[in-house]
Amino acid sequence: MIVVFTGNGKGKTTAALGQAMRALGRGRRVLMIQFIKGPWKSGEDFFAAKFKISNFRFRIRKMGLGFVGILGDKLPRLAHVAAAEKALNYFKRELKSGKWDMIILDEINVAARLKLVKSGDVLRTLKKVPPAKIVLLTGRYAPAAFIRRADLVTEMREIKHPFKKGKLAEAALEF
Repeated sequence: MIVVFTGNGKGKTTAALGQAMRALGRGRRVLMIQFIKGPWKSGEDFFAAKFKISNFRFRIRKMGLGFVGILGDKLPRLAHVAAAEKALNYFKRELKSGKWDMIILDEINVAARLKLVKSGDVLRTLKKVPPAKIVLLTGRYAPAAFIRRADLVTEMREIKHPFKKGKLAEAALEF
């Protein structure tokens, strides 16, 4: 099952984490690979540590270097490309290992849009997902090819957001 959460509204990663919670509740093993989000801590990191969810059952791998070209990013583009390629290769290895029931590729849609990873490479890997496994792809700007390949697609649409009034991201809501 290939699932895409996309759109300009809030809630794509949040929805993927909700799916992870459901899978964990059913005794499944979940891996989340974050393609853009950098080394800072988010609520999900604190949750996993606080409730001592083992790395065997639930693992978050932050492999991105942060936002690309915005919010003060001064890293060379090639560093972001190398990080995203490393994350994609990690996904390929972990998928092949068979130890995860669900793998979340957080912000991979954005990584593809920014050409940090090749959409074709992602699609070739998705062809290798066994029928009993679930892979979720999150992020704005899901490529049309990802949407065509997916079994389930949900678009989050922004109707109203505090950012429009200049409010910064809020802990526990946005991250």
